[in-house]
Amino acid sequence: MKIERKQIVIDFLFLDLSVCTRCQGAENSLDEALKDVSNVLEATGTDVVINKVNVNTEELAVKYKFLTSPTFRVNGQDIQMDYKESLCESCGDLCGDEVDCRVWIYQGNEYTEPPKAMIIEGILKTVYGGDLSENIEESEYVIPENLVHFYNGMKEKK
Repeated sequence: MKIERKQIVIDFLFLDLSVCTRCQGAENSLDEALKDVSNVLEATGTDVVINKVNVNTEELAVKYKFLTSPTFRVNGQDIQMDYKESLCESCGDLCGDEVDCRVWIYQGNEYTEPPKAMIIEGILKTVYGGDLSENIEESEYVIPENLVHFYNGMKEKK
């Protein structure tokens, strides 16, 4: 019996992997989550495409409808639509201004780096046909003020 192959696309959108500890932690959580879930993906005939996108310009922010850093989308849907942010010293140091980055809320707790289990849950909900939430493509996009500060700060540093 041949299992029909499916494909899911995971977009990892971030401001910086060289300095930002939250983005670095998110990348590590993604790598670990993919390792842990790889057998399930193989068994269900699911191929995974990973797009790691450094959203370092306003043009890219508009293209990807980027709301907060870091972000994970599975098949175009954020694994956590409702998000909070808090001061991110790493990104603030990078752009020379105060910048807030994402805080992940999972099972009632807040994390500055996404828990591996949360990413696995987001992947498996998609694999098994669950709908994560509203699709980001459907909403009108305006660059959040927080990101405008970051991009302006980066431009001034050049």
